[in-house]
Amino acid sequence: MSSAPIADLSYRNYDGALESPNKLWWVIARQILRVSLKKRILWVMSFLAGSYFAIMMAIFFFTERMSQSTAPMMTGSNMPAMNPLQQLMDRIIWKDQFVHGISMGQMWFLIMSLVVGVGTIANDNRANALLVYLSKPCDKKDYLLGKWMGVFLTLLIGMSIPSLFFYAYGILSYRDYGFFTGDKLLLFKLLFLLVTNAAIYASLAIGISSLFNQGRLAGATMAAVYFLSNFFTQAMSGAWMAFQDDGNATAKGIVSKLFYGSVDGLNIGLAKSTLATSGSPPFGIPDRMEQVPAPPFLAAFAIIIIVSMLSMLIAWKRVRAVEVVG
Repeated sequence: MSSAPIADLSYRNYDGALESPNKLWWVIARQILRVSLKKRILWVMSFLAGSYFAIMMAIFFFTERMSQSTAPMMTGSNMPAMNPLQQLMDRIIWKDQFVHGISMGQMWFLIMSLVVGVGTIANDNRANALLVYLSKPCDKKDYLLGKWMGVFLTLLIGMSIPSLFFYAYGILSYRDYGFFTGDKLLLFKLLFLLVTNAAIYASLAIGISSLFNQGRLAGATMAAVYFLSNFFTQAMSGAWMAFQDDGNATAKGIVSKLFYGSVDGLNIGLAKSTLATSGSPPFGIPDRMEQVPAPPFLAAFAIIIIVSMLSMLIAWKRVRAVEVVG
């Protein structure tokens, strides 16, 4: 028995199994996953992020019911019957529906990032927890990789559920309407887009979070970055419609590049270029308005990589390792 008033709580007397310290980052990432996946608001945001897909499935369902329950509309005695579902499907470009789904989900992706990511480092700064985290054997690399991976995986799960559910629904229900024949690599392209979306939001959240001591300030800053850049994109959208009428090709070319100069614009531009489409009107609505063309794939992807790396570089500079001397 020790005569000291406090028992020895160190690891000096431990004689059990020792695991390799190579996966210290996974301990941090796993803890973020456990905490984040229990938040109900994350799943609410995931559901709202899939609102476009939900509306499309509702439109398909009621159109199909209408086609089955009503008598075929005849345009003339010698004309074939007009099937409302077939008319709708003739206007649907399936890969464009994923572009619309990702586009309309961007704001909900932002809120997921605010809920999961912006407090990860800011709250540690506030609690002076870095003194504990960054003591040996956990170094700055393990800390940042664990934080980023935890936020990234959580966002990827929340972002993927609506898109993958719609993809599975389309494969099971609308193969006869060209869902699978349009692009054999659609699933792999969709997974690539979901990974890049989760990566840039996770990187921005980690980078901005490292600048503050309070999660609320970090969240307000990230929201400001998103919405200010989004307002710029909306302005470019108005300019695009204005130049479309007068046929100014040079001005349209400049505006088409600036249109994607925002956080959500980068993701939308990459979605268009990856799926090789300039888009079409949502919900299969007939519209002759010209869509903003897709940017070059390499340019869109390179900018996303640069923004993500700069964000993580900021976090690397802000997070300082502190060795505890014992």
